[in-house]
Amino acid sequence: MAVSANRLELLQIADAVAREKSIDRRIVITAMEDAIAKAARSRYGSETEVHAEIDPKTGELRLARHMLVVEAVENPSNQISLEDARKRHPAAQIGDTIADTLPPLEYGRIAAQSAKQVIVQKVREAERDRQYEEYKDRIGDIVNGIVKRVEYGNVVVDLGRGEAIVRRDEMLPRETMRNGDRIRAFIYDVRREARGPQIFLSRTHPQFMAKLFAQEVPEIYDGIVEVKAVARDPGSRAKIAVISRDSSVDPVGACVGMRGSRVQAVVNELQGEKIDIIPWSHDIATFVVNALAPAEVAKVVLDEDRERIEVVVPDQQLSLAIGRRGQNVRLASQLTGWDIDILTEQEESERRQAEFEKRTKVFMDALNVDEVVGQLLASEGFTTVEELAYVEPKEIAGIEGLDEDTANELQTRARDYLGQIEAELDARRTELGVQDELKEIPGITTAMLVKLGENGVKTVEDLAGCATDDLVGYTERKDGEVKQEPGFLDGIEISREECEAMIMQARLKAGWITEADLAPPAEEEAAAEPAPAQ
Repeated sequence: MAVSANRLELLQIADAVAREKSIDRRIVITAMEDAIAKAARSRYGSETEVHAEIDPKTGELRLARHMLVVEAVENPSNQISLEDARKRHPAAQIGDTIADTLPPLEYGRIAAQSAKQVIVQKVREAERDRQYEEYKDRIGDIVNGIVKRVEYGNVVVDLGRGEAIVRRDEMLPRETMRNGDRIRAFIYDVRREARGPQIFLSRTHPQFMAKLFAQEVPEIYDGIVEVKAVARDPGSRAKIAVISRDSSVDPVGACVGMRGSRVQAVVNELQGEKIDIIPWSHDIATFVVNALAPAEVAKVVLDEDRERIEVVVPDQQLSLAIGRRGQNVRLASQLTGWDIDILTEQEESERRQAEFEKRTKVFMDALNVDEVVGQLLASEGFTTVEELAYVEPKEIAGIEGLDEDTANELQTRARDYLGQIEAELDARRTELGVQDELKEIPGITTAMLVKLGENGVKTVEDLAGCATDDLVGYTERKDGEVKQEPGFLDGIEISREECEAMIMQARLKAGWITEADLAPPAEEEAAAEPAPAQ
């Protein structure tokens, strides 16, 4: 159609399409040029290099055939000999391109239809590029749209300048949408795909709630109050942790609003999802206590290495702390990023008593002492025989009822006991056929060698071929069940980092890698070095 239009019509069509599709006018004109050139090739031959040019101001169309200057012509459709080229342009050289002006053409129906398809395709690609560029930087924003259609539970949303999709698992439970409904959602991903940019929306994403609060609470929008963490059980319950940068502004009160008006607006948007607003704290123990609200906490015990926290609550507060189907403690764990174990005061007391009795028995058996001495050592905080063997003697002598001679005797017995255990373990290692070379790997103990030997790891090469998961185990989620696979070193306290270091040292010793492979990259070393004083 456009190819048979007069000059003014070409420009009018280009302007109209550019306005309708919100794309650059130059892109539409380029598409027309490609379409006209394609239609002209059907007249002059598909191998002919035909180029069309439309003047963006006057609409004047110029057609030209490009010929490549070569020594020997193989294809006369798009090649010309140097001799013939110099007849037209005396300065022509091999590799130059010569343009011949072609007369205007009258295009038939088929050529015009083919040109139209080219224009439509080019305009569609430009529209997709425009849509992707517009939305790729809006990830993390909330958008409003109108439900266009519902397909198998997935909702297609018209955003005005593009289409987006809310997948069924990103919708709130029991939420139904019909054609024409208005919807507000969070852009969490934009992908460039063959069928065009795909904009993915969510109403269950934790940040959707954070953005809703930013819209309802001016203090969050202005940066006075900051949302530090969000945890959601979509459609049921959520926890949001906030902190104020201004001591005169109460972050929780600002989010709740006058008579709960601000939080209620968010609750209504989320179909009645109950929201706990919690003050955030730098002190993890305080933060966990706040996160478990409304339950009261009697005591917390931190294990910073494993990022676990043990929470002791009064007996009558246990069900409240755990919540229905574990919802309260699960959300608190997501909010804080720590694993939370909840015990009642009675359970904690019983466990402490059991641990005390266990430690007492360990000291009685290892040191050949009576129950009174075993209890004294356990009550003073000694947990293992190793700890007792290598502590300063005065720390043992300082225990009421013990003197310096007794302390020395206890340490001698402790070291003898450890020596005996070490000898038994080494004998077992030898019996399993674990090579002496493995003992030279930094960080490896005889107890570890026995565990490795029992699992078939007997040489440096065997250890070099292990993965970290082989040594420490891994957790697998399958069919909704959590399956814990123990590692070769199960029962020995060792971190993933330590296991990884041991494996790398084994690979170095086996000659699989070099010292250079263990060294940090040069950029990291440079970044780690302190800047020189100015």
